Amino acid sequence: MRFKGEKALFLALVFPTLAILVAFVAYPALRSLYLSFHDVEPFSQTLSWVGLTNFKDLFSSSDFFNSLKVTFHFSLLTVLPSVVLSLGLALLLDTNPYFQNVWRTIFLLPVAISSAMAAMLWIFLFNPTAGYLNFLLDCVGLHGPNWLTDPDWALYSVALVTVWKEIGFNVIFFLAGLSAIPKDVTEAAWIDGASAWRRTLSITLPLLSPTIFFVTIVSLINSFQTFGQIHILTGGGPAGTTTTLVYQLYQDAFTNFRTGYASAQAVVLFAILLVATFLQFKAAKSRVHYG
Repeated sequence: MRFKGEKALFLALVFPTLAILVAFVAYPALRSLYLSFHDVEPFSQTLSWVGLTNFKDLFSSSDFFNSLKVTFHFSLLTVLPSVVLSLGLALLLDTNPYFQNVWRTIFLLPVAISSAMAAMLWIFLFNPTAGYLNFLLDCVGLHGPNWLTDPDWALYSVALVTVWKEIGFNVIFFLAGLSAIPKDVTEAAWIDGASAWRRTLSITLPLLSPTIFFVTIVSLINSFQTFGQIHILTGGGPAGTTTTLVYQLYQDAFTNFRTGYASAQAVVLFAILLVATFLQFKAAKSRVHYG
């Protein structure tokens, strides 16, 4: 009887989570896979089996390859800077724990606001005539660009907003990882005469490697799924220079009403993330130390 009661309690606790995962993760994913093999009539939702036609059209589309190139470029501009900068900030805060809670709150503020609000804030900063960025550049004798309408600067501008918004999230995780490192290990190295730089390279970073790996994976996935700031800041422009794979998917699904074609893009995006995550696990297998 006790076993049955514990089993019932376990099911009662797990069922709500499973129901949410099935309703909002598993079912949409399977539905997208199903729709990727169909042509969907707009508004009527009439399905016609087309097999791999959507995928063939996708891989023969210049827009798709442009969005793929922009996505990888955007990931390169956001993942590495956000991980490195947040790691450096976390190390600085860990060495000086005074006012750490205050700084945690400051760094977490960009995470707490929505992508829409963050984008609206940066629209004012990026304004070419009245924005603070160009004002500061003018103060040192430099002419600021049109951040959001210049094809050479638009993607970098969106990447800057993304890094600013995500860096606080990463700092919190790094501080949590640093707090779990035994202090007696670093103190023993300090007594043996190891410098702060040597202690960081030989002790702190290896013990922090699981957190670094986790933050890198999450940052990579977030970079591939970035939508809000692109939609508000540039709308995919100018000339498609900020049209990532997710934004191209959105345009095909909700502007061009090509539901099956957009579902094929969703399947490809999932496959890319799956392969990228697998490769990261393989590459980090010998470099991530647990325990």
